[in-house]
Amino acid sequence: MPNPRFRTLDDMPRDLQGKRVLVRVDFNVPVDDEGRITDDTRIRGALPTLRELGDRGARVVVMSHRGRPKGWGGASLDIAAERLGQLLGRPCHFVDDIRGEKAQQAVAALQPGEYLLLQNLRYDPGEKNQDEAFARDLAQLGDFYVNDAFGTAHRADSSVALVPRFLPAFAGRLMEKELRALAGLLEGAAHPYWAVIGGSKVSDKVGLLGALLSRVDGLAIGGGMANTFLAAEGYNLGASRVETEALETARRILADAKAKGIPVLLPEALVAADGFRPDAKSRIVRPGELGTEEMALDVAPQAIDRMLEAMAQAKTVFWNGPMGVFEWPAFSVGTMRMAQGLAALNADVVVGGGDSVAAVTQAGVQDRLAHVSTGGGATLALLEGQTLPGIQALSESQEG
Repeated sequence: MPNPRFRTLDDMPRDLQGKRVLVRVDFNVPVDDEGRITDDTRIRGALPTLRELGDRGARVVVMSHRGRPKGWGGASLDIAAERLGQLLGRPCHFVDDIRGEKAQQAVAALQPGEYLLLQNLRYDPGEKNQDEAFARDLAQLGDFYVNDAFGTAHRADSSVALVPRFLPAFAGRLMEKELRALAGLLEGAAHPYWAVIGGSKVSDKVGLLGALLSRVDGLAIGGGMANTFLAAEGYNLGASRVETEALETARRILADAKAKGIPVLLPEALVAADGFRPDAKSRIVRPGELGTEEMALDVAPQAIDRMLEAMAQAKTVFWNGPMGVFEWPAFSVGTMRMAQGLAALNADVVVGGGDSVAAVTQAGVQDRLAHVSTGGGATLALLEGQTLPGIQALSESQEG
């Protein structure tokens, strides 16, 4: 649960002329084989905060990680600096350093309203090792700290959890928006409140499902994890991927929901394919009717419609996880149909999780939803009721 005491940009001094503001963002952008950014959504998400700080006269020092580099080199952030400058319409300087002399000199050279992006934080082992000395060195580059990287708030990385110990810390506009939207799912959500959960594994979402059963009025399950729930109910799923080690967990979740009077909708029809490949031959079948070599790769349209019909009166819906292997067009129908159907509801629909975000973007309905979260693991951890290190650090930051 987000601590209500976290401070935002509204709590910073209005005039930041010449002040150094150290901003943690999430520029972990995908890049193709030619080194070109293929999706700049995460950079665009930070623009409101960065523009506002620049307009208020700050010298803005931006820091992020990208990928999982082994030591210094690879996954450089220079390409993000270039794209950020294009999107801001202002130059963004880049320094191939993090806390060394080059970084210090680059920060000192910044003029009010200018931007500097540091090299990939994960080049330095101190970022992942909760190294206080590393955090102190980063803090020396700023007068204030702003965290606008909700997607990393569940990690105790030094730039997220330790730097706020040494600087007055504030939530950026994206972070603020995320916390307020997701807090609404934890407390005060309008009912009927439904959750739609997909993805591949039950084991990845046991905590989430348990937490949701204490809040929602109904639950719809799709994706690969539906196979495990159907198998737990005794259906033969052919060659479908089933988490045999999670069958008992699925039975326990179903029993818990029944005891609480919460309906759990499982797919009543599946798209069964003759192999796990994008061009596999497929047909629509009922659970238990799959051939020995067939596997369920999507939820059939009529089953999606049945779920949406049950949610017709919902006032709040949370969706996490695709309904099938939506990366392949032949098995994307269920996910696209769910995205379009949820967008048509008279409800506050909140979407969280990387694949779900990609799905609503692909379906072109992101602007018709109440909130599309930029966090994957952070969103799930928050809704499970976990304390997020990045949020706790903001709330505990020294006054200043």
